[in-house]
Amino acid sequence: MRRTKFDKKRVLVTGGAGFLGSHLCERLLKDGHEVICLDNFFTSRKTNIAHLLQNPYFELQRHDITFPFYCEVDEIYNLACPASPIHYQFDPVQTIKTSVHGAINILGLAKRIKAKILQASTSEVYGDPMEHPQTEAYWGNANPIGPRACYDEGKRCAETLFFDYHRQHNIQIKVIRIFNTYGPRMHPDDGRVISNFVIQALTGQDITIYGDGSQTRSFCYVDELIDGMVAMMNTPETVTGPINLGNPAEFTILEAAEMILRLTSSKSKIIYKPLPENDPVKRRPDIRKANQILNWNPVIPLDEGLVKTIEYFRELISAQSK
Repeated sequence: MRRTKFDKKRVLVTGGAGFLGSHLCERLLKDGHEVICLDNFFTSRKTNIAHLLQNPYFELQRHDITFPFYCEVDEIYNLACPASPIHYQFDPVQTIKTSVHGAINILGLAKRIKAKILQASTSEVYGDPMEHPQTEAYWGNANPIGPRACYDEGKRCAETLFFDYHRQHNIQIKVIRIFNTYGPRMHPDDGRVISNFVIQALTGQDITIYGDGSQTRSFCYVDELIDGMVAMMNTPETVTGPINLGNPAEFTILEAAEMILRLTSSKSKIIYKPLPENDPVKRRPDIRKANQILNWNPVIPLDEGLVKTIEYFRELISAQSK
C-alpha cells in the first residue's frame, strides 16, 4: 500500500480479541495505528476489546481464518489459534486447521498486498525438550501423534509455511516463539498454570498440581511480551527469526502455587494429580537473540505481575457473583 508520512499504519491482528491479541490491539492503537481485529470468538471474549470499540481507528471483524479474508493493510500479526491444552484439545482437527489453513490464508493475503507479517509461534514447538534452556537452533522433542500434537505440530507446520513463503515468494516474515505468558484478561477457564492456581486460590478450591510439582516453567508478564512482539515487527527486513520471547526466570510449579497462595492469603490446600501425557518437564527460554537483536529483556518479577493478575481475577469473580 502506498502511504504518505501523514497516514496511519493499518494493522491486522488475527485472534485480536484473545488474551494476547487484545493487549496487542490496545498497544498498536496507543502507538497511533489503525487496527483491524479479526476473531471467531471460539476461545476469546468480546469483553477483552469492549473498551476499544468506540475508538474510530479500531475495527472488529468476526471471522475464522480457516477461510480466506481480504483487506488492505501494511502489517499482519497472526495470533489466531487456541493456545491452552483444554481449548486446543477440545477440537484438535479445527486446531490444526487454524494453524495450517489459517497460515496459508493469511500468508496468501500478505503476498497479495505485500504486507509484513508476524507469526506468533510457541515454545511448544520444542516439545518435551532434551536441551535446557531452549535455543532457537534446537529442533525439539515433540510427539507427532500425541494428544498435544494438534497444537505442537500445527505451529511447527505454520513456521515451515512462513519460511517457505519467504523463500519462494519473498514475503517479509517475522517469527517469534512465545513462552508462558500471564496477566490480566487470561481466560479464567483455560486450564493454564497461573489462571488455574489464581482462580482456585481466590475461590477456596484445592490447588491442583499435575505431577509432583518439580516440573518448571518460565512466566513472562503480558506487557513485556507485547513489547517484544512489537519490537520484532519493527526489525529490518533481514531479521526473520525465529526468536524466543519469554522470561528466563525459572520456577517449579510448586513454587508458583505457593507464591499465589501467599499473595492471595488463601487457605486452599495443594493436591497432586497424575502428569498429563507429553507434558513438558522443563521449559525455559534462551533469550540471547532477543537481547541482542531486539534489545529486549523482561524485568518484571513474577510476584509483581501476579499482584496485577490476581486483582484482575478478583474483580472478575466479584462481577460474576453479582
